Amino acid sequence: MPPAIRILLPLAVAVSACKPPPEAQTDAPLASAARGKLAIERVGCASCHTIEGIAWPEGKTAPALEGLDRRTLIAGQLPNRPDVLAAFVRNAPAMVPGTAMPAMPLSKREALDVAAYLYEMGR
Repeated sequence: MPPAIRILLPLAVAVSACKPPPEAQTDAPLASAARGKLAIERVGCASCHTIEGIAWPEGKTAPALEGLDRRTLIAGQLPNRPDVLAAFVRNAPAMVPGTAMPAMPLSKREALDVAAYLYEMGR
């Protein structure tokens, strides 16, 4: 085996074993992060989650939501895309049976706005 291949082959294997980036961009052009923040405050997401930009309450019983725009998976098993995050936020039990997160009283539009806020707060 040529020396260049002996050096490059392990490097290629190591790079391919790295965690892949999120499946798609986390931009949702028609969604509004400002409306999302209002929806988060209205339905009380911060009573369980710590959410940047939401001062009170400061929930500690569920995962903190910072850095969501850099995560590969939602709830450890769903692809991190705006449409999937919005569906999960709206009805988590339908997406991940057995989750402790309840379905939230959000319209489809509000759920997309919430997703926009959660993605934007990490930027």
